[in-house]
Amino acid sequence: MALKRILSGMRPTGKLHLGNLHGALGNWVELQNSGKYDCCYFVADWHAFTSEYSTTEGIKDNTISMVIDWLAVGLDPQKSTLFVQSAIKEHAELFLLLSMITPLAWLERNPTYKEMKTELANKDLSTFGFLGYPVLQAADIIMYKAYGVPVGVDQLPHVELTREIARRFNFLYTEIFPIPEPLLTSVPKLLGIDGRKMSKSYDNSIYISDRGKVLLEKISSMFTDPQRMRKSDPGNPEICNVFTFHGLYSTPQTVKEIDAGCRKASIGCTDCKKMLAQRISDALAPVHERMDYYVNHMDEINSIIAAGNKKAAEIACRTMEEVRSAVKI
Repeated sequence: MALKRILSGMRPTGKLHLGNLHGALGNWVELQNSGKYDCCYFVADWHAFTSEYSTTEGIKDNTISMVIDWLAVGLDPQKSTLFVQSAIKEHAELFLLLSMITPLAWLERNPTYKEMKTELANKDLSTFGFLGYPVLQAADIIMYKAYGVPVGVDQLPHVELTREIARRFNFLYTEIFPIPEPLLTSVPKLLGIDGRKMSKSYDNSIYISDRGKVLLEKISSMFTDPQRMRKSDPGNPEICNVFTFHGLYSTPQTVKEIDAGCRKASIGCTDCKKMLAQRISDALAPVHERMDYYVNHMDEINSIIAAGNKKAAEIACRTMEEVRSAVKI
């Protein structure tokens, strides 16, 4: 019996950070290693144009860096299909056809549309491509007849729109596409070093590739309990971002000790941060080792991408044959 296929992607708009690791990549690796799914993960380079259309020179390099990060954290090309969106031209064809049947009102009510425009207020996002990116996203997903899409709660509206578009296509033409299910993931809320959402746009990220002095300096500057001005002041770890990270990187016993020490003021923020820096450094050491290997073996990276593109293209070609027949062109 064939495994159920799942699909997800990331935009290559810069280096990946710990929010990406714990919010998506870690889950991708778990799904891959569960043996329950046929996993397809792609670099959404066309999607990067929705916000980076005026500065595209970094997209190609970011694509390679992203694949290296994926492999470094544990994605395995023998278990998952890793490919680049723009290498599969059928995505653009299906996007075009779906755009013909997608009501404008569906796109305008997308709750993340206004949120992203606010977050990226320094960019002019009043473009058709930005408004219509959920249609391209729908094409990405249903092209591979994906059973599920791993997402956090904030991405649910995108999957629901994909489901609506797939239903509309099936109703108007022929029932080709299965209706994808959201595979909800528990995404820990990781804030950046300044206490805001961790984002490349805010320049407040701890990157997966950060190590040594860079990593220590970033963690040393992290936002903590604003009410704790001195080491002698009792703290509240529940509102401290450093403590949140300890929950991911330290042992349960250490977390318990830090919690008690912070509340009793027996441990200071500086010591707490130094401990965290060491924990993150230890956890990322094997990731950095694999990262260094792939940086020095670009031929392997290119081969992995080429093999993934070939496999994805074969699936996309079969799907588009069905689509063309259904719409009678």
